[in-house]
Amino acid sequence: MNHNTICAPATATGGALSVVRVSGTEAIAIVDRLFNRSLTDAESHRALVGNIVDSEGIVIDQAVCTLFRAPHSYTGEESVELSCHGSAYIVSRVLAALIEAGCRMAEPGEFTRRAYLNGRIDLVQAEAVADLIASTNRASHHAAMSQLRGGLTNGLAELRSQLLHLTTLLELELDFSDHDDLEFADRGELLALANIISERLQQMRKNFRTAEQLRRGTSVAIVGATNAGKSTLLNRLAGDERAIVSDIHGTTRDLVEDVITIDGHTFRLIDTAGLRNTSDPIEQIGIERSRQTISRAELILWLIDPAEPINEAIHNAIDNRENDVSVITVWTKADLQVKRSVGIQPAITISAKTGEGIDDLKHLIVETSHQQDISESDAIITSSRHYDAILNASHSIDRVISALNNAIPTDLVSEDLRHCIHSLASITGGDITPTETLNNIFSNFCIGK
Repeated sequence: MNHNTICAPATATGGALSVVRVSGTEAIAIVDRLFNRSLTDAESHRALVGNIVDSEGIVIDQAVCTLFRAPHSYTGEESVELSCHGSAYIVSRVLAALIEAGCRMAEPGEFTRRAYLNGRIDLVQAEAVADLIASTNRASHHAAMSQLRGGLTNGLAELRSQLLHLTTLLELELDFSDHDDLEFADRGELLALANIISERLQQMRKNFRTAEQLRRGTSVAIVGATNAGKSTLLNRLAGDERAIVSDIHGTTRDLVEDVITIDGHTFRLIDTAGLRNTSDPIEQIGIERSRQTISRAELILWLIDPAEPINEAIHNAIDNRENDVSVITVWTKADLQVKRSVGIQPAITISAKTGEGIDDLKHLIVETSHQQDISESDAIITSSRHYDAILNASHSIDRVISALNNAIPTDLVSEDLRHCIHSLASITGGDITPTETLNNIFSNFCIGK
């Protein structure tokens, strides 16, 4: 780790206030030379009001200086935060003065990287900082907070403890392998514990898929015959004129998408072309894309015009979809008060034109999608790096289970257990983490974080 004292703005410029962060061995000494109040004997976590001056003694700005003495700081180093006015000019003058006094500009994620290397946080929590900054909805916020507060770390620590218990017993057997009458581990007990670990890893893998869905949003396909009101509904839910609305059949020829948030949950709405027989080659492409969307969607809104018969092509496409997803049947055009055709019983009746039933539909979308808030105590994995490590650990423990069931020699079982422990440790950085992995993780951070 480079122990130079670093500085960077920790907030975006242009607001009323900006925070400039300084961290490193000489952080307090450097800021002390630029601040008109002595920081030498100031207590940690104490805020002081004063003026920031340049090397010529010219006042740059009045600011609040907050000290964080090592190791009780974000980075674990001597740290100072200068809260000054948000002018881009003022911030640039403050940074220039700090660099002239001995700082260098921080690299992306360097503050958080130092926090990790100094043992203030583990690698999972470091990645959670970036996830928290990038969170766009309640679900992604809760997932990041779960990691930041140790939900995944604690879950992995429990698994590691169980694995160490397993491997310790097996290693003892290896140490005394020349004593055939000694058995330190009951194979039935080991198998039961290995199965518990396998189930926990499987649940973590499932949680990853859930977290991914919550973060990127559930895909909702709006399907129906031409002129059933699909585009009008998309516009109503999105609160914008995203799709062209017309009485002409076949107006929508390609997929139109928009992202909405309902009660803190994210949904990706997809307006599809109406399924019908047509000789128009462009519309035919749109219809084929609609069929593909129906087969891959995570939730389907089937819009039915009450004045028209049930569209058998759509009915068949929904019945023959590849995945088992929920379908909400939506009778449209309630404002026209048209008598419904005999057929499928309505799940909900709406008028996308007037807004009638739209709030009820939104509630039903959330309820039917089965999106649930992530508990901050859950062991949630949110990155592909974590998932790959969990997957490798899962494969290793499955080999252990197979070995125990087939009386495979103890030394081979122990090797798979070590692989499992190593895979889990790589998530939190418990083992030596390769430099390229760290560079990849922190390269996408903000400069001041």
